[in-house]
Amino acid sequence: MKIPLFQVDAFTEKIFSGNPAAVCPLSHWLEEKQMLAIAAENNLSETAFCVLDHPEQDGAYGLRWFSPKAEVQLCGHATLATAFVIFHLLRPRTTSVRFQTCSGSLEVRKEEDSLAMDFPSLPLKPCEAVPKALLDGLHTSPRVVLESGATAVERNYFAIYESEKDVRDAVPDLALLETLHPAGVCISAPGEQADFVSRYFAPSYGIPEDPVTGATHCSLGPYWSDRLRKSVLRARQVSSRGGEMLVEPRGSRVTLKGKAILYLVGEISV
Repeated sequence: MKIPLFQVDAFTEKIFSGNPAAVCPLSHWLEEKQMLAIAAENNLSETAFCVLDHPEQDGAYGLRWFSPKAEVQLCGHATLATAFVIFHLLRPRTTSVRFQTCSGSLEVRKEEDSLAMDFPSLPLKPCEAVPKALLDGLHTSPRVVLESGATAVERNYFAIYESEKDVRDAVPDLALLETLHPAGVCISAPGEQADFVSRYFAPSYGIPEDPVTGATHCSLGPYWSDRLRKSVLRARQVSSRGGEMLVEPRGSRVTLKGKAILYLVGEISV
């Protein structure tokens, strides 16, 4: 069987930056173990599998995301990459697309040279019992530790620091953070040339550090909007590759707006 493969750098307009995602358009779902094997072989933060024109999806495209170790419940950069492939390569006359996912319906609109994604808002709350592995794994004490809820799609810890330098200089113990599974760890602070900055670590999913993470901004957006009293925020993820997006909280939803660029077109033989 031959499966098309596209690799797209998301949340950037420059090649070799942002977060690379693999996109595999399908006519029908593969077995889960086969999708996981392909994602492990690609060895990127996520591989997106998209089923086009499925009669049971009411006009929406089916979309699932896999890290090298597991299926994930919500993924921003691979959704952006999938929409980019549809708009620019598969259905070039299309200006909006709706995906049916395990996190509900997600819509992406083409807006000039950017893509605007409609995602769920995942508000933060105080972490009442901060795990020792989190504090030991971060080495430096944050200003506050928050969490984004108890459901699988929301499960992350958020450590808020005082300055961008604190976030850039962090060297966490990934072995300790891995023990927090299924939670990942996001660190964030006010930015110098952006409204806020962040980094994200999910070693238990095979992602030591994610280059740019759309899903965490479903929580960071509302938090920094309230704290900075701004309705639209410029966010930058200060990983080694780096990437940026605009974040607009809208009550129960969040708009994440970013760019993408094509890196590779290929074919998988399985």
